[in-house]
Amino acid sequence: MELLSSSPFSAATVCVLSVIVAVIPLWAVKMVNALWLRPKRLEKLLRAQGLHGDPYSLSPPTSNQNQSEVQQQKPDSESFALSDDVAPRLSTSLYYTIAKYGKKSFFWEGRTPKVIISEPNQIKEVFNNIHNLHKPKLSGNAKFLMNGLLSYEGEKWAKHRRIINPAFHLEKFKNMIPAFSQSCYDMISMWEGMLSSDGKCEIDVFPFLQNLSRDAISRTAFGSSYAEGEKIFQLLKMQGYLVMMTAKYNNIPILRYLPTAINKKMRAVDKDIHDSIEVIIKKKEKAMKNGETCNEDLLSILLESNKMETQGHGNGTSAGMTYEEVIGECKLFYLAGQETTSSLLVWTMIFLSRYPEWQARAREEVLHVFGNQTPKFDGLSQLKVVTMVIYEVLRLYPPTIFFNRTLQKDMNLGNLSLPAGVKVALPIFLLHQDGDIWGDDAKEFNPQRFSEGIAKATKGQLSFYPFGWGPRICIGQNFALLEAKIVLSLLLQNFSFELSPNYKHAPTAVLSLQPKHGAPIVLHKLQNPS
Repeated sequence: MELLSSSPFSAATVCVLSVIVAVIPLWAVKMVNALWLRPKRLEKLLRAQGLHGDPYSLSPPTSNQNQSEVQQQKPDSESFALSDDVAPRLSTSLYYTIAKYGKKSFFWEGRTPKVIISEPNQIKEVFNNIHNLHKPKLSGNAKFLMNGLLSYEGEKWAKHRRIINPAFHLEKFKNMIPAFSQSCYDMISMWEGMLSSDGKCEIDVFPFLQNLSRDAISRTAFGSSYAEGEKIFQLLKMQGYLVMMTAKYNNIPILRYLPTAINKKMRAVDKDIHDSIEVIIKKKEKAMKNGETCNEDLLSILLESNKMETQGHGNGTSAGMTYEEVIGECKLFYLAGQETTSSLLVWTMIFLSRYPEWQARAREEVLHVFGNQTPKFDGLSQLKVVTMVIYEVLRLYPPTIFFNRTLQKDMNLGNLSLPAGVKVALPIFLLHQDGDIWGDDAKEFNPQRFSEGIAKATKGQLSFYPFGWGPRICIGQNFALLEAKIVLSLLLQNFSFELSPNYKHAPTAVLSLQPKHGAPIVLHKLQNPS
């Protein structure tokens, strides 16, 4: 007792020090396992199954990453032919891993291996097994940008999909054709005002196509025009820029919560978007209550479907979407609705400019089906050549360049046995341009390959999935294709176009696959026959 009382440490201090001494070895063991032992065990397991890749290292990979950065920068200073393989210029180490180790390979994302899945049947398994293979969790500030149906899993995803589905039935789209057409006519009118006396002009069509798709999603989703939704789009653009600026810090979660200037700006922008969408929703709810709307836009259908879901369960709002969740879905409408379509339209115009024979065939078909009249819903199914062109553009320049999934439990994928936590990558370009499936011209523009449909072109294999596949296939796929067919029909009725000598071919992956330096195209006004 005398020794204890004379000690400079109190009993409480001794107790705390004892706990620390006991915990440190446990923490050290846990860290060694997480940083080294577990990754090496996973590497050994993958190699035992015939997969190849760089060995795991505590230091971040440099060779592939640096190569990727160089290739990403390359389009800034030099252009390349449209038929060239652009995948290595767009992606990270994924395609360099394939080039180095072949299709049966893996690469590292931090301490986690990502297995490349390139066998069509295995890809089908990944897309179908939505319960055990989840989309990667959004990290950092990306959660501000990507929310709604896109980010949900399990029962919550199923409920939201069920409520949103009625808004995307093909029959509903019949009522949206006037809105698509009006948005395109507005753009055509602007282009006609820019024509010189000889009936031609050079225009960077990409920003116009972006505005068109924004206007179209505003009209069809919310019953408003681009002028009303312009603030939201500008805010979304700012938010996307801020997300990209902070992407390199995604692996340091605490930075997201620090009161930095960027984080404050991100929250302020997000609040502005939230408040702006809330105003639109309340305005729509009031109109529906007063019987002032015919429920033909996506938001009206969504609100009605959500109301029926709630009433069907009879237990209040918990059965349907909450108000905040409806706002999240509307935000996703705005973002995804314009990104996918503008990407598809700009690359289609670029390819038709590059290949005038296909432009002429598509125009001949449009004039045969519609003449110079506004496209009608029933006639769209007759556009075989236009559909072939769109499919071929989606094959070579899909809006998304790969899909990722994370295993939630140990499972088998074909002959692979993969443990929980491992990630898998489905590289779209790899399958979309596989010579064994598509032939020797797999990397060339040839819409004729789709003349007998997708199944014939792919030889019955899952090797064409620009919008994903399975239960989680993009809900807006038909929306994007319908809008693209209407816009292309109207453009082909009014203009012929060719690629400007000033065009620099530099595809870049932002939110979607886009031409980094725009799309300068020379337009020639067509004289409509009387």
